[in-house]
Amino acid sequence: MAVWLVRAGSAGEFEDKFISESRVYVTWDELDVDLSAFKQRDQIKTELEARYPDAKPRTLQNWSSQIWPFAQRMQAGDLIVLSLKTQPVVYIGKLVGDYQFAVGGPDPFFHWRAVEWIGEAIPRSNFSQDLLYSFGAFMTICRIQRNNAEERIRSMHKNGWQPETLQQLVCDTATASDEVAVEEAETDLERTGKDHIVRLIERRFKGHRLTTLVAAILRAQGFSVWQSPEGADGGVDVLASNGVMGFGGQAICVEVKSGTGLVDRPTVDKLLGAMSKFNASQGLFVAWGGYRGSVQKELASSFFRLRLWNQDDLLDQLFMYYDRLDEGIKSELPLKRIWTAALMEDI
Repeated sequence: MAVWLVRAGSAGEFEDKFISESRVYVTWDELDVDLSAFKQRDQIKTELEARYPDAKPRTLQNWSSQIWPFAQRMQAGDLIVLSLKTQPVVYIGKLVGDYQFAVGGPDPFFHWRAVEWIGEAIPRSNFSQDLLYSFGAFMTICRIQRNNAEERIRSMHKNGWQPETLQQLVCDTATASDEVAVEEAETDLERTGKDHIVRLIERRFKGHRLTTLVAAILRAQGFSVWQSPEGADGGVDVLASNGVMGFGGQAICVEVKSGTGLVDRPTVDKLLGAMSKFNASQGLFVAWGGYRGSVQKELASSFFRLRLWNQDDLLDQLFMYYDRLDEGIKSELPLKRIWTAALMEDI
């Protein structure tokens, strides 16, 4: 059995659909043709050439190498890795059906396979860095073969998706198949870098200390800040204002959840209640582990009163204001800015 990485859109825009429908899809636009009719990968490439006349030959070759295994190589029992872009979590599924073609779409959802989610919302930090490196391939569909991935993922499943406790010494395995393996793919170095920073934050800013980091970022933004002591906080972890000495201006209530679990709607609603208690005009909820389901969509009506930060949002603010943080925080969280080449060709 094999392990396959499948992405739900370049920005994770199809993640809710994949998860709620228990399906994985091929998401190339206008590809309304039965892929099971093709007996060779080059036939798919020829079809793509007709539908994408402006695409470069190398791009078409790469696309066909991703689409071909979805229709012809994946098998029931294979594992699917869906590494979310919208939340810091990974879903693991088991394929339970054959390739299906939906002639009526809608576009781009013509091609799908049924999946049973056997691991839901697993924190990225539960996976060892070498596996996360494979999960970060710049591919929509590819096979993961490096570092004994299948056996290790199945072992994590048996252990309730707890983090691996021992570093396994494994040898890379070569592939002679005609689908694209992750070893051949570009890797998202930005995501890999963030994973290293996430692990450092989880070591040095556990529990209530994550509130200290959030408060430091708000100070760097120019806010006057009050931080609650550890323990019962009366519904808020931080009060912030950008007025002189904290009087006037914006009044913000901040709640910080440092756990790796997903936060639900009732938990966020408690912050809305605390805002009234503290006469605050705005609220900020920081969920390190992310949010359940459609919490962010459901709270769109509170856009002018409430902001929801997930892990990536917090990291973005950290990077933006890092130079203005106090030296004590920077000594605990030493970061260095680097430059790297951007991927020039969309694959």
